Amino acid sequence: MRKAMLVLALIALLVPAVAGCATPAPATQAPSGSPQTVEKIVTATPGPAPKAVRPNVVRANFGVGDVPTLDPAVSEDTSSITVIEECYVGLTRLDEVTNELHPGMATKWDMSQDGLTYTFHLRNDVPWVRWDGNQVVKVQDCEGKDRMVNAYDFEYGILRALKPETASPYAFVLDFVIEGAQAFTTGDADDPATVGVKALDDWTLEVKFIEAAAYNANIIGLWTAMPTPKWLIEGDDCTEARGERWIEPGFYQSYGPFTLKEWIHDSTMTIIKNPFWPGDEWTPQPKVDEVTFSMMDENPAMAEFEAGNLDAAGVPLADIDRVKADPVLSKLLVIAPSFCTYFYGFNTTAPVVNDVRVRRALSMAVDRKALVENVLKGGQEPAQWLSRPGLVAAPTMADHPDTGVKTDIAAAKKLLDEYLQEKGTTADKLEITCMFNTSSGHQRIAEFMQQQWKENLGLNVKLTNQEWKVFLETTKGKDTPPIYRMGWCHDYPDANNFLRDVVAVGGSQNPVDANGKPEGGLMWKNPKFEQLVVDAAREQELAKRIEIYAQAEQILCWEDAVIIPLYWYSRVTVTQPWVKRTFSVGGHERFEHWEVLQDQ
Repeated sequence: MRKAMLVLALIALLVPAVAGCATPAPATQAPSGSPQTVEKIVTATPGPAPKAVRPNVVRANFGVGDVPTLDPAVSEDTSSITVIEECYVGLTRLDEVTNELHPGMATKWDMSQDGLTYTFHLRNDVPWVRWDGNQVVKVQDCEGKDRMVNAYDFEYGILRALKPETASPYAFVLDFVIEGAQAFTTGDADDPATVGVKALDDWTLEVKFIEAAAYNANIIGLWTAMPTPKWLIEGDDCTEARGERWIEPGFYQSYGPFTLKEWIHDSTMTIIKNPFWPGDEWTPQPKVDEVTFSMMDENPAMAEFEAGNLDAAGVPLADIDRVKADPVLSKLLVIAPSFCTYFYGFNTTAPVVNDVRVRRALSMAVDRKALVENVLKGGQEPAQWLSRPGLVAAPTMADHPDTGVKTDIAAAKKLLDEYLQEKGTTADKLEITCMFNTSSGHQRIAEFMQQQWKENLGLNVKLTNQEWKVFLETTKGKDTPPIYRMGWCHDYPDANNFLRDVVAVGGSQNPVDANGKPEGGLMWKNPKFEQLVVDAAREQELAKRIEIYAQAEQILCWEDAVIIPLYWYSRVTVTQPWVKRTFSVGGHERFEHWEVLQDQ
């Protein structure tokens, strides 16, 4: 969600209203008998007013609910990560359009012969900065020198994310790949020296990995492995310790293309161009001065776009047909694939859905084709499994057409009837709740699912919703509802990021406590599945990796029916003609590549 993705609606990007051109007032008639006055009026009559300059600002919409955090160590959702990746740059940086991996803060890296040890060589020209209320300024140390981002900052940031007291929801990704990380996170080891991360000097960082996996360089570039300012969080001789409040405006320090300017909680957030970011060919200096994010539902966001006050907007489900038919809006519409999957998860310990027959019946009873064609209408693809085709090592419909789950209403009904007879009850008496995060789009999908289960199985599933930040907390704990909606966009383009990072034990949707016991989400463990995802990570031959992941998908989506895969995303976005932009395939926009045009 790339994080979690815990996908909201596609990011709707706003734009400021264009300043109107002032219309010259008509010349007034000169007083009679005053030729000098008449002459003066004639010669002073203005020509056409100069064209107004459009503000060099982009405004974006994150959907309903506050941004949960701006701390790289504890972020897991699309909104938080989007801002963090604009304010920070990792050792490596993923291209949001091509999925290619480029240098970030590391200009190059060396790899040992066994593929386990990476040595990253950092650039030495990037200062820490902050917004002082009037402008972006460099952060200075106790000797009055500029604080430059270095390898020790990276070492601190990674170790801080791994500390048990930090409670990083994304530490598990680092645990899976970095030597000694998991023992440090669980508290089994308390010496940071046991973790395979070490600053060799100011500009050299060594990282030791568990496996020689192709995606190691991707993972070490994620936000969870970014530096955080130790002097600000913990304090030093000249800086007051801010603790968890370090992410607030006025305190916040970063170093990427942008930094935080303003955060009005539950309302708006503004990031401002960092003039001290030196830029490179992959992460250039921004062309826009600011980006302001609003927090509203997709329907009012679309209305703002049509009023001319938005740069771009994700098209609400209810408006897709209208937008396609509109002669103006249709020309602004872009529908493109996105490396994300929309699914429903089961709390496999909850009553009723703790039986695999019920879970499989609920999954088979959903007509995914009808959902895509009649509700979504945006080029999405019905999904039979979790890892989106197109990712490295993910199965495709061409080579695995029968993998996962398919719609089969008759078989679903038979399975549920078998369960009902065994329990001596009827479908209408089963109590099942399905939760989604507040959004008109998610609500329409949930209502479709509710109707499918009613018509095809006779079930009365109750729908409930929560604001995004609360929803994230609920679906991580023991009060996870029986069924809950979720989405995942890739953090890096490999099937491992879906099957191991999301649903394996300790993954995003299958968290465990310090003792390794399930504490929320799917609450599920299958030893065969766990071994398969480890085997796939170790396998070097691509064709074999695909087959291993296909076996894992079969267990996840059919044999154990732990999730209901629904569809593979597309992005459905309208953009104003005065904006030159890129389209991210993973849900995290990179605004340093955007431009507000003055000649449109």
